Amino acid sequence: MAAAATTLRLLKPLSSAAASLLVPLNNPATNRSVAPLLLFSSSAVSRHHRRFCNVVSASVSSGEATKAEPIELEKGAKIREFRRKLKIVDIKGGVDEGLDRLGETLVVRGWVRTLRAQSSVTFIEVNDGSCLSNMQCVMSSDADGYDQVESGVISTGASVWIQGTVVASQGSKQKVELKVDKLVTVGVSDPSFPIQKKRVSREFLRTKAHLRPRTNTFGAVARVRNALAYATHKFFKENGFLWLSSPIITASDCEGAGEQFCVTTLFSNPSEAVHSPVNAIPTTQDGSIDWSKDFFGKPAFLTVSGQLNAEIYATALTDVYTFGPTFRAENSNTSRHLAEFWMIEPELAFADLEDDMACATAYLQYVVKYILENCKEDMDFFNTWIEKGIIDRLSDVVEKKVVQLTYTDAVELLLKAKKKFEFPVTWGCDLQSEHERYITEQVFGGCPVIVRDYPKDIKAFYMRQNDDGRTVAAMDMLVPRIGELIGGSQREERLAYLEQRLDDLKLNKESYWWYLDLRRYGSVPHAGFGLGFERLVQFATGVDNIRDAIPFPRAPGSADF
Repeated sequence: MAAAATTLRLLKPLSSAAASLLVPLNNPATNRSVAPLLLFSSSAVSRHHRRFCNVVSASVSSGEATKAEPIELEKGAKIREFRRKLKIVDIKGGVDEGLDRLGETLVVRGWVRTLRAQSSVTFIEVNDGSCLSNMQCVMSSDADGYDQVESGVISTGASVWIQGTVVASQGSKQKVELKVDKLVTVGVSDPSFPIQKKRVSREFLRTKAHLRPRTNTFGAVARVRNALAYATHKFFKENGFLWLSSPIITASDCEGAGEQFCVTTLFSNPSEAVHSPVNAIPTTQDGSIDWSKDFFGKPAFLTVSGQLNAEIYATALTDVYTFGPTFRAENSNTSRHLAEFWMIEPELAFADLEDDMACATAYLQYVVKYILENCKEDMDFFNTWIEKGIIDRLSDVVEKKVVQLTYTDAVELLLKAKKKFEFPVTWGCDLQSEHERYITEQVFGGCPVIVRDYPKDIKAFYMRQNDDGRTVAAMDMLVPRIGELIGGSQREERLAYLEQRLDDLKLNKESYWWYLDLRRYGSVPHAGFGLGFERLVQFATGVDNIRDAIPFPRAPGSADF
């Protein structure tokens, strides 16, 4: 059925009275203003949306809506000034928790969390995602828009526009509340809205990833994740690093594990991929896939790491870092693995393993300190509801000195441990999470630990060989509750050693021709590390499943949303 025709007309700018809806009316000198909304009229908008548009352009002095008249667009008309929206965190997030705004008339926009209708007054809890706290809006029956409460239009999940006066709260849960003057429903919520006041499991919420950001837990995780990302860029900027956009599509396997997603256009569109027979794939005479017919003319994959590309720029710009998505086609359904995740990978030129460990330590302590200082409300929530003692645990990371020991010493500690591990420990084995957590939690009492100088046979080809011929200059940083959080190494800068290592691992040197060139033309000692961002979010928030540390988790059999 053809869609109804919709005409959009530019309306007159808001009058000064109408614009005053969006700022504290009794404090014209304040700088706490909110941007006026762009207004359009449309024959297709809903009744509530029309009312929403009208009320924004209404005269405050009269309290009556005025009809906006269409005007011709003037030649050279200026774009309105962009202004930051006033949000609940701006009202309640200060030291006084909103008491400094008593008497101000403000506008709140958000989604209804709860509604309690009593005989003489109605309480509406509204959240806009800017902070954990809701704005309690107190509405009496004489307020404009109360009919929407009576008719049942306002329900959990609905989006609303509320104007009111900041008053001291009569309750003990908040310092201030909003006495409602006007309420407008922007978007109604169907009664089937699946996230009500009662608690639901995080497993269930993963099936509702499009709605779970509206819960306290996932709103807090998103804000802390954002703060960690900001602190990451801030740390590297302050220390002279340049951010590098590493490619997502690559022909190289950085880790050499072969767990990569293939990228191909041998199917020209998704429909063909679903319905094409296998014999539609072009092949060579010997029956192999004819990659020359593919988009890149050879096999291509989603990257597992931006490290090799970062090395290119580090050997020209000295210190760089990547921060982007990476992919592993590992068929694992554990709480520690994702098929798509983000990696932070700095690369330092003219640096050795000691410099690498110092950088990793400084970075971790910087970002953890940042969230403790700037996400206090959310961190208190995690401390109460997700992991008791998380603030103390994170404070230890900031305040305690990081311990370092060799892999050989770590194995000896584990062999002497009066604890039975699920995975037996021998020199040459890859340490498991239970071993890593025992070292940092039990042996060193919650202090971060760096284990260095691993056996070369369990590490990647690019790591610099130590003089003993058995180990490489690699390091892993272990933290409580997570185990390995950071993995890094000094890179092999010697051409002959690198070529021999590729031969030993039977890797195709032709695929790494450009990587070898970096050792031919002005090679320098360099080092770097990789940190899985979602593990950092887990570590910082206490959530026990990595699928809850990323907005839209990708795992075997799961690629929804």
